[in-house]
Amino acid sequence: TILKKIKKKIKNKRKRIKKTITYKKEKKEKESTIMINRRLFVALLTAVPLVIVPSCTAFSSSLTGKKPTFLKMSSTAEAPAVPEAPETAQKSLRLGIFGGGTVGGGIVEIIQQKAKYFNELTTQNIDVRKICVRDASKPRDFTVPSTTEIVTNYDDILNDDEIDVVVEVMGGTTDAKDIVFSALRKGKDVVTANKALIAAYLPEIEAILEEVNSDGSRVEFRYEAAVCGGIPVIRSLQSDFVGDEVSMISGIINGCTNFMLTAMDRDGKSYDEALAEASELGYAEADPTLDVGGFDARSKLKILMRLAYGIEVDEEEIDCRGITDLTTVDFDYAKKLGGTIKLLGVAERVEEGKIAAFVSPCYVTADDPLFAVIGATNAIEILSKNLQSSTYIGQGAGRFPTANSCINDIVALAKGDSSALPFNPSSGDQFVNDYQSTFFLRIKYEDKIGITRQCGEICEKHDVSIHSILQNPVTSRQDAAFVIITEKVSLNQIKAVCDEIKELDWCTEEVFYMPVLREDWMR
Repeated sequence: TILKKIKKKIKNKRKRIKKTITYKKEKKEKESTIMINRRLFVALLTAVPLVIVPSCTAFSSSLTGKKPTFLKMSSTAEAPAVPEAPETAQKSLRLGIFGGGTVGGGIVEIIQQKAKYFNELTTQNIDVRKICVRDASKPRDFTVPSTTEIVTNYDDILNDDEIDVVVEVMGGTTDAKDIVFSALRKGKDVVTANKALIAAYLPEIEAILEEVNSDGSRVEFRYEAAVCGGIPVIRSLQSDFVGDEVSMISGIINGCTNFMLTAMDRDGKSYDEALAEASELGYAEADPTLDVGGFDARSKLKILMRLAYGIEVDEEEIDCRGITDLTTVDFDYAKKLGGTIKLLGVAERVEEGKIAAFVSPCYVTADDPLFAVIGATNAIEILSKNLQSSTYIGQGAGRFPTANSCINDIVALAKGDSSALPFNPSSGDQFVNDYQSTFFLRIKYEDKIGITRQCGEICEKHDVSIHSILQNPVTSRQDAAFVIITEKVSLNQIKAVCDEIKELDWCTEEVFYMPVLREDWMR
């Protein structure tokens, strides 16, 4: 009996303990729920402004003795508005453009047409703040944005701390040099289309960039439009050949002269007729010397050589011959050989550590990639170890081709792209002012006995082997011409031969010579 009583007491005690535990657990859960509801209510009061709705029954006061009830809203009540987050200020890339002419106007037009796309691409507004021109009252052939100020003082842009990028498309090498140098020193990025400026002052530009970036700054110099207008060859040499080794660059890098040579070859026009047509269509400047003399192409070639080979060359050292001495006779003989004539800029690694270059009319075979490039079109072929042959063809001048390349540079800056060395690293290679090629010599003469023999003797004297001699039927004994095609020899050997032949009494003018582009030109 005693044992039963003890068991019963233990059982009852267990029940009381279990009941107590359950009660405490339920109480704790209820308090937790109340606390969560209180926090939620406070949060709602803090986040949402109080809206008084007539059809609502608010919580009853505890003083009435009634239990509190949840807020009840009618179906016609509107939900409280959630306040919008404040808008983040849109970043802008602010431009100051020097030059409101053909290219400057093209840049402004493209920015206006593609503003939304550029904003999505870069997350920035590209804002043309100021355009510096010579005459602010002169009518423009483009719409000037309402937020853009036309100025005539260079300092209005250069001393404006809000301007991020200076775009130089005014041309020349005097004022443009001062503008570019000043902009870089003031920490402004520069975009330019000025190949003459870069060719003349490349080392100085490089030194300024090194100076202003010595503290870790990233002032950029961009110049895609400086060589071949709309063809993206600069960026390609900066990025696509870094793991490659360029052996040769050859290109039609002046649109005016290619237009003229096309007219002389295809239409049978004389040099003067072709130049007149090029001037009429706007391909030739009022003074076409830079184009027809080959000097424009030489400036571009120098820049390409720095990018491809890492060498700095005095522009004057590059052998340069234009198209002023070409005649329809030369095209007649070129056609007989199965090709044509193009003014080319050529740079080639002639041996390890040595680079040769020239600008000259060249005989080009019909199966060459450059043969079919006609009109004002530009083309560049790059031969390299890994990619073998890469050819770039496009418009080398004009409003929108040039402006397009400037825009590409501007957008790259807006995206935050960076180029530590815009001209690529220097190398230990050396420039040699001589190269080897098969040569085409055109010789004008008064008909006499012994001409062929004398030419052969002079060539033998200078170790020049003759491959063939071509002569059209003679229509005038006082003004006739024949052509000598040599085997592969050096430029200096050919110059020596030409200098000696022109001193002969039957030679009526200086001997015209040009290289044949490819070694394997004969099939």
